[in-house]
Amino acid sequence: MEGRYELIEHVCSLLADEAGTLRKEAPYRVALCYPSPYHVGMSSLGYQAIYREVHEHAGATAERVFLPDDVETYKRTRTPLFTWESQAPVSGFEMLAFSVAYELELSGLFTMLELSGLPVLAAERNARHPLVVAGGPLTFSNPDPLEPFVDVLVQGEAEDLIHVLLEAAASMEREALLDHLAKVPGFRVPGRGGARYHVAKATDARLPARTQIITPHTELRSMFLIEPERGCSRGCHYCVMRRTTNGGMRTVPPERILSLIPEHAKRVGLVGAAVTDHPRIVELLRTIVDSGREVGVSSLRADRLTQELVDQLRRGGATNLTVAADGASQKMRDLVDRKHSEEQIVRAARFARTAGMKQLKVYNVVGLPHEEDADIDELIRFTTELSRILPVALGVAPFVAKRNTPLDGAPFAGLREVENKLERLRKGLRGRAEVRPTSARWAWVEYMLAQCGPEAGLAAMDAWRAGGSFAAWKRAFQERGCEPYMARRVEDGRRQPTVWPIVPGRPPLQPSAA
Repeated sequence: MEGRYELIEHVCSLLADEAGTLRKEAPYRVALCYPSPYHVGMSSLGYQAIYREVHEHAGATAERVFLPDDVETYKRTRTPLFTWESQAPVSGFEMLAFSVAYELELSGLFTMLELSGLPVLAAERNARHPLVVAGGPLTFSNPDPLEPFVDVLVQGEAEDLIHVLLEAAASMEREALLDHLAKVPGFRVPGRGGARYHVAKATDARLPARTQIITPHTELRSMFLIEPERGCSRGCHYCVMRRTTNGGMRTVPPERILSLIPEHAKRVGLVGAAVTDHPRIVELLRTIVDSGREVGVSSLRADRLTQELVDQLRRGGATNLTVAADGASQKMRDLVDRKHSEEQIVRAARFARTAGMKQLKVYNVVGLPHEEDADIDELIRFTTELSRILPVALGVAPFVAKRNTPLDGAPFAGLREVENKLERLRKGLRGRAEVRPTSARWAWVEYMLAQCGPEAGLAAMDAWRAGGSFAAWKRAFQERGCEPYMARRVEDGRRQPTVWPIVPGRPPLQPSAA
């Protein structure tokens, strides 16, 4: 059939442009699934790291699978979802291992299971079906909505756990395997056991995560990614990766980083929660740039920037400087323990201008608890000030409280409130700075999935089956009785934020008045 041939031909053309693809025959085969398209999945450092780890396991091999760009062609031609390396049907593999980065990728997981010819609900599968496993960044906060669809959850850093899983899966029958994994730290087996919200920690010997396959067909265009540090030494109240998660920040010596960069890599991305907190970051940047490579950094902290550091980024090809303010005003930044001041961000803008950069990108959030119009007006005033130094692009996201953070349980500000704040920003900055907001509606959907349990996963399935519109999501949450967890706190060893008030008559479930 012509459509099916074209699907395979498209995959083969992308494979031909890859460097570092692994192929191996082994008795236990894993379909490593990413519930977003190829260009997104191949930009995921964790996904690539697990791909390499499976191949390093003696009795196992991994082949990649992605959410197709053209789902309708698969359906129209009745083409079963197939792996990239061998174009073999996914349903024939022993294990489907999903890496789920964030809540809204649930729909992609459903679609991939459907295209594979597998029941979406775990309760409808049996020993004849592949084992369905899920891990990834989502497990650091709230993987509960995944429970109805997976046989096993791998929680936290998986570089060591994947070997434990493969060893057991290759030697045990399904029922015995599930009972066994339910007792192993780091795993959760829905309906059988396993600690909830456990975040496993990989051994230092497994660090750093790094790219296995370089391809031009990604968000980051042929960039080799590597982490000079894992975790964070800071305590921002909204962040899952703050200093109390997995022992804080673990740094990797620059010498090891440099030894792992392949000769053919012309672009290098340093990735992590707090890359500029690495004590030898400037030295590392300078050495990479001196080798003739371009370089980028994923997380720049304004209070750690120096003129020399910004100059090295410019030498490495950067034309924009990106920092995160994460609070519309100093009051909001103090509330979430974000250790940045206006003075430090202004200084960063001046460093960028001196280095010859063209634009300052600033990421921010709106809708934090206790935020008022005066805080938005302060952001307008401050962004205007920055724009006099360098053109500014302001990325704005509605605040979504995540589980296992000090802000866990904080309510969503409400669709109308968030949209009013965004409109206030647009009007106040018109002609002065570019405002790039993310959707308030989809932030609310993310909030519901982040703050609810397995019933929210079932609601996600209902919404997906109903076409995936916002109205479908809203209706599904209501029909499944989804209510966000309220005011749950994690042990953080420090003073906790104020308990967020629940305003009478404004239940979190109603997005129009949340």
